[in-house]
Amino acid sequence: MRAVSESLYNDNVVEVEMVVKVEVEVEVEVEVVEEETPLILGLEPTALIDYIARVDWSLLDGIILGERGGAIDVSIEELEHILREVESYNVLKMAGGSVSNTIRGLSAGFGVSCGLVDAYGDDEQGRLYVANMISSGIDVSRLRAKKGPTGRCVCLVDALSGGRTMRPCFSNVATLKAEELNREDFKGFKWLVIRFGIYSLEITKAAIKIAKQEGVSISMDMASFETVRDYRQSLVELLESGDIDLCYGNEDEARELVRDHDHDHDPIPRDALEFLGEKCKWAVVTLGPNGCMAKHGGETVRVAATGDGKVIDTTGAGELFMSGFLYGLVKGLSLEECCKVGSCSGGSVVRSLGAQVTPENWHWMAKQMHFQAVPVPPTTTNWSSHKF
Repeated sequence: MRAVSESLYNDNVVEVEMVVKVEVEVEVEVEVVEEETPLILGLEPTALIDYIARVDWSLLDGIILGERGGAIDVSIEELEHILREVESYNVLKMAGGSVSNTIRGLSAGFGVSCGLVDAYGDDEQGRLYVANMISSGIDVSRLRAKKGPTGRCVCLVDALSGGRTMRPCFSNVATLKAEELNREDFKGFKWLVIRFGIYSLEITKAAIKIAKQEGVSISMDMASFETVRDYRQSLVELLESGDIDLCYGNEDEARELVRDHDHDHDPIPRDALEFLGEKCKWAVVTLGPNGCMAKHGGETVRVAATGDGKVIDTTGAGELFMSGFLYGLVKGLSLEECCKVGSCSGGSVVRSLGAQVTPENWHWMAKQMHFQAVPVPPTTTNWSSHKF
């Protein structure tokens, strides 16, 4: 089992090293991108670096608190403890963060002009994060460099099923503040991508307010089932504001959104889809190997999962699904076509370790899109030479 993990890790190490080496080389490309007004902006208040390890699932019992499969914030001490426990495994380090993953997929995989507004620390992790975003073709002119460390997240991946458990650490890290945002950050964009989180709620609300003043539509990720369960009231208040145009989450998050803890009733994802559809213009619930459901106005569709069932790591599956779905929206595709594109892009990222799609798997996605009879992005010809 560990030999398989080692092989995958070694393949991916080359990719991460290439990111660092091309930092200077791609600076000219960034200037070219800035001449074009980006379509989609991502808000990532704290830049993150993922530490990914494929482990025996039983290992989690002794080193983490909380349920498997979700994401709970941990202290620096807890993060360091987990890293020490998995140091005998091969640990892959790469730029992460839910919003960053979606934006990177849109830019690198679909050729959509994107930008990010966030903060990174003055350390090796911060430089790695910025280099990765630049090499993916993202406008980084809104990134703020700050004193202090960059955020980190441990992603523990079951070597058998590919299921992942995440433990991010935001203690004393470089973080963007609400008062640092300004209207120029949002001017000219069509969409703002955000992630619900109780600790980033202040800047999220500030960003939504400014974005709406600029006529920008809002897409929101429900984050994790623990976050929805623990802070449901704040999430519902945000949804009921009428400012969220698109909300999406997986089936576990969907169930927690509509669960009635006072009654013995296990809600189904369709309940959450109907609930979200009442609050937002677009609602999406992903169902893992069972595909997805989406609602827009009076239209509801269900689309099957794409691919051959190969799953190495589910990290980033939901975020890459939304890369494809948003690509479909900005291209004017139908609701069903948006879901099909999302299914293809979400299926592409689970075929290797980490939330960054390899060139080989971008090609796989293009083939699936062709089979699904949906428009293949023009970036297809660039993937063989794209630097990751």
